[in-house]
This record gives sequence, structure tokens and C-alpha cells, in this order.
Amino acid sequence: MNISRREFLQMLAVASASGMSLSACESDKSSAPAGSKSAARPSDPYEIPGFGNVSLLHYTDCHAQLLPIYFREPSINLGVGPMKGRPPHLVGDSFLSYYGIKPGSREAHAFTYLNYIEAAQQLGKVGGFAHLSTLIKKVRAQRPGALLLDGGDTWQGSGTSYWTNAQDMVDAQKLLGVDIMTPHWEMTFGADRVMEIVNNDFKDSIEFLAQNVFDNEWGEQVFKPYVMREINGVPVAIIGQAFPYTPIANPRFMVPDWSFGIRDEHMQQVVDEARGKGAQVVVVLSHNGMDVDLKMATRVTGIDAILGGHTHDAIPRPTEVKNSGGVTLVTNAGSNSKFLGVLDLDVGDGKIRDYRYHLLPVFSNLLEADAEMATYIDKVRAPFQDKLSEKLAVTDEVLYRRGNFNGTFDQVICDALMAVQDAPIAFSPGFRWGVSVLPGEAITFDHVMTQTAITYPTVTRVNMSGTRIKQVLEDVADNLFNKDPYYQQGGDMVRVGGLKYAIDPDGEIGSRITDMELDGKPLDPDKEYPVAGWASVAQPLDGKPIWDLVSEYLRDKKTISKIDLNTPQLKGVDSNPGLATDS
Repeated sequence: MNISRREFLQMLAVASASGMSLSACESDKSSAPAGSKSAARPSDPYEIPGFGNVSLLHYTDCHAQLLPIYFREPSINLGVGPMKGRPPHLVGDSFLSYYGIKPGSREAHAFTYLNYIEAAQQLGKVGGFAHLSTLIKKVRAQRPGALLLDGGDTWQGSGTSYWTNAQDMVDAQKLLGVDIMTPHWEMTFGADRVMEIVNNDFKDSIEFLAQNVFDNEWGEQVFKPYVMREINGVPVAIIGQAFPYTPIANPRFMVPDWSFGIRDEHMQQVVDEARGKGAQVVVVLSHNGMDVDLKMATRVTGIDAILGGHTHDAIPRPTEVKNSGGVTLVTNAGSNSKFLGVLDLDVGDGKIRDYRYHLLPVFSNLLEADAEMATYIDKVRAPFQDKLSEKLAVTDEVLYRRGNFNGTFDQVICDALMAVQDAPIAFSPGFRWGVSVLPGEAITFDHVMTQTAITYPTVTRVNMSGTRIKQVLEDVADNLFNKDPYYQQGGDMVRVGGLKYAIDPDGEIGSRITDMELDGKPLDPDKEYPVAGWASVAQPLDGKPIWDLVSEYLRDKKTISKIDLNTPQLKGVDSNPGLATDS
């Protein structure tokens, strides 16, 4: 559905008259738990009153989405152990109730999957760098000296970023006005390319920070750990925290000489050094994932706020974490350029006296496109437009990815792998990036690239024993559901085609996966089974990229309908508020 901004605003007026809530992009303070810092609602959801004397703007995990998109939030995001029932592990009505968000409102659509198709058709697409740019300029105009922080996962996730070797996103960041960033998927372009961009494109414009990346041979830091910036007379330190498990979750061969890790002790040293040099505010720009950030906030003192990313959680209000040094605010700002976080701090007498926080959904139909950014996006996409706009098939169902165990777009990928590779089982990575497609829409090659555009895309077909298949599932399950966040690496459960199984997320390591069946028969631990997959991190591979395989499948199918979503039987999660009662 393509409508003009004027038509959209007229439609909103009709929707309002019919009872659809059009509240501002923030939960109501009167219904929020104690400790919430929120200003009175303005009539314009993007007219956010200035507050204090230090402001930081934050977006993260845009995954190279330059254009407005559809993106369905998860209906399952399970928390285990101490994280059960706590942000970010809330979905649907549980999420709305916790944050005091009115059902049926614009925010309810932005932050949850509820009534997704109808709301998306009414409210339109989200994000897009031209619309994000307009919002940033608007907010910055009321906040002199405000910094724009990019939480990483910016260079990867689209056809144009892949074909331009990330140059499209690098230039977009500069045009957007980014001041500081920290990385994760950026590393999958290889160490040489990362250093080329940092030393040339970003020179004198964007700081690339990571306190936790070291050279293997000399033990020296590869990047600056932090920078000091003075904002309206207040010394502010921004510390970078790259994704700690990059060489595990992504190919080690792309960054062979660098080591990562959480490195709490070194983080404490950096915080203390910044304080010793006069920082009155210390903020960590993190790509840990929210659960890891929450634990770090209990262990490292002297951090005022952690602006987080990686797990794609859109959290409307900071979690206030108490530690021996005071309180640390922990936030996470969603994904796909769908949100802009605004943290305003009132700093006086060398400390933070108060704060306000807004997580603003970027509704592209409510924001004019910034002309300069829109022109740039058209130019950078022009050489690839014919290829990207190819209509491969039509979907009769909403296609989405986000969720702990499977998504309909992931199922399409698994079905394609099994069909084209002639394998009874398929594994597809539990990535959290990838846009949604509404019923009745054409599935374009552009859509496929948002689901598959990585620098190690080769498809595979290997034989695996039943024992090995169980080991793979157990390993991924522990990565997702270990009760200690420091052993979690983000992402979701590997998507599985063909194979049926049960999982107990609260189970112990090695015993979560049971009842594995193929074609109604128990999986034989000693038998070898053909398994199709892609995105091997072990070594560089030559062969067909996953996007060609999926495109071939879609062209043959022509229409995608009646998707048989293969999800495991869940055990022990009936009362978990991270599990929707309906989707």
C-alpha cells in the first residue's frame, strides 16, 4: 500500500474518529511504574520538549535499511531464570501492561506484534534514513550540542551494502551526522575493510570505539576505547563496547588477529580513567545485547547509562540498575532505523540530577523525507534498482523473521533449502534482522536480500548423524537460554526445516532438546541425514549464495500461501510473559 503523506494524515483523522488511539510515542507517565522520567505529552509526537543540558541521540541495528520498511515485532521472546518476566522478555499484552501503553495505539503497533497486519496497513511503513534524518534534525534543533550515537550493525543487511562493500552505509552515516559508533556485523566485511573505513572515511568525522577489541600478538587495543566530548560545558565520556562474541557468532577468519570478549575489568579501568580525567557523565555505547548490559551494570560502577543494541529490543523506558556505585540506566533502541532514542540529562554539581528518556518510533508517513538524504539514497540504489525490484512471487501471508524459534520468512528459506538442495532437513541461522512483507505484496529480490545479505552466504549440503544434529540444537539452545547472560551470544534459535523436536528452555545444558522426529519416526542417533544450510562460519566457501537459491524457489512457486510454520514443542513455558497467547 503506497499512499501520500496527506492521504495518510487524512486517514489518521478518520481512524481517530472511529476510536483508534493516536497517542504520542511514549507511555503515559501516570500509568508507568515509579522511577519513570517522562515529560507531558505534546500534541505533535515528535515535538519533544528539551530538558537538562546534555542530550544523546541513539539508534542501533539498522542493518543497512535505507528505505522505509515493515517490521513485525516478536510474539515470543522468552526470558529464563532471573530474566523471566523482565524486560526485554515481554511481548504483546504483557509488554503493553508493563509499560502502560494503550492497546490499539500507535505505540502498541510500534512495540508489539498485536493486530500487526491491520495496523501496518493503516499506519504504513517505519524507518528509512531520509525520515530518520528529518527526525534527528528536528530533535537536535531543540538540543544544542547533542551527540548522535550509532550502536552498530549498520553496514550489513541489504543488497546495496553487500554490493558496495558497505560504502553506501558509510556515506549515509556521515550524511546523517553520526558522531560515534561501535561495531558488530561491521567486522564481517573483514579487518582490512574495517580499518580502511575507520582510517579514511571516518577520519575527522566519526569516532569508531571499542574498549574490548585487542590485537592478539601485542595485546594492544585496536580501536579507541572512549572519547571525551564537552556538551554545554559538561565533560562527557562515551565508551564503545563491540559485540563480545564476534569471532564465535561470525567467521573468525574475517578478523583473525583480533580478540574480543566482555572484559568487565578493563571496562572498569576505562570508566575510572575517564572519571579521573574529569568526566561528569559516563555513557557506554554497547553492542552486548540487553541481558548482558543489565548484568554488566551490576558489576561495573561509575557508568551513568548504557545505550544498548544487538538483541533488537525496543524498550520504551530505561531499566534502572542499582550497583555499589549508584544507578545505571540501561536502554535498547530496537532495530531497522525504526526507533530513535533520546536521552536528556540534567547535570549539575558534577553529577546527574535528573533525566528524561524517549524512544521515538519513526513512522515514515508522519515525517517528511529529508531531501538531501532522499537524493543520496536514490543515487546509491540506482545502479541496482532493476535487480532489487524484481518481483519473485506474491505472498498470501505476512512474512516476518523475528521470534525465538521461527518466522514465516525463515520457513520459506528452510523450504527453499530442502527443495533445491534435495535434503529432508534444513538449518537456517536465527538472525534477528530482515524486514516483513504484508499479505498481497510482491516478494522482491530486495526483500530476499534483507533476509540473506551477508559476506559468507554459500549454501551447503552435508551429512550429519542424529547425535550431531542434537548437539547442534543443544549448543544453540544454550547460547539463547543459558541462565547466565554472559554465556548468551544473542540471536535466536536456529530455524529448522523438516525435523520436529521439543525444547525445554529452562532445562540444563545438553538436556533441553528431546523428541526429535523426521517423517514421524524418531531420529536415529547413529544414522547420517542430509542437512541443507548456509552461512557457515568455519571456513570460506565457494558456491551458490543463499539469495540465488531462495529466488529460484520463489520464482518457481509464484505464490506463497498456507505456510506450515515448523516450531518446536515448548515445555515449561506456559506462564512465561515472553510467550504470546495468540499471534
